[in-house]
Amino acid sequence: MMENQQIKEVSAKTVDEAIEVALHDLDAARDEVEVEVLTRGKTGFLGIGSELARIRVRKLSSGEDAGVKAMEAVSTLLTLLGVSAVGTLRSAHDPESGGPLIDIEGDDSGLLIGRRGDTLRAFQFVVNLIVNKDKDRADSVRVLLDVEEYRSRRQKSLNELAQRVAEKVAATGRPFTMEAMPPNERRIVHMTLAENPRVTTESMGWGMGRCVTVSPKRN
Repeated sequence: MMENQQIKEVSAKTVDEAIEVALHDLDAARDEVEVEVLTRGKTGFLGIGSELARIRVRKLSSGEDAGVKAMEAVSTLLTLLGVSAVGTLRSAHDPESGGPLIDIEGDDSGLLIGRRGDTLRAFQFVVNLIVNKDKDRADSVRVLLDVEEYRSRRQKSLNELAQRVAEKVAATGRPFTMEAMPPNERRIVHMTLAENPRVTTESMGWGMGRCVTVSPKRN
């Protein structure tokens, strides 16, 4: 275990147990810390091959109020909705959003995803409204929410789908228009096929109906 005044590395049977130990040692609430999961651990068989979960917890500084406000907003909304789930700040400065990244886990967390992430995007929109309520546009921050690592699973699914569509388009010589997607998901498709020598991609349509068309690359 490594520690200083603001950071602790903790090992325990589960991630939740490790978080509770770290919060006690840092004398902090869950919405005052950033939690990095180093390993989720494993139970093994009859104790053989088991591995403890290990986390690194950092107490937020007074200048990182966006992370604190985002955690407070998520906790309040979960309580008002009566959802059995809890948010954990995974990063106070996520590289993708530039702002806080909060992961939500719990018995009812699946309810917050919705069809292809629709409910998650709506929940994230409300959290961002709350966090940026008193901020000027130039000072606003973007809070990114995830539920049970849904984003990484969805990205993997989109990568595989884009590759299958590209193979079909290359084989038939006919373009294929994928289902409507939000901007971040269309970006995943574009980036997945950016280096494909046989197809090109283009976003088409308007608003919520905007989608990606994959076309054969012409010489």
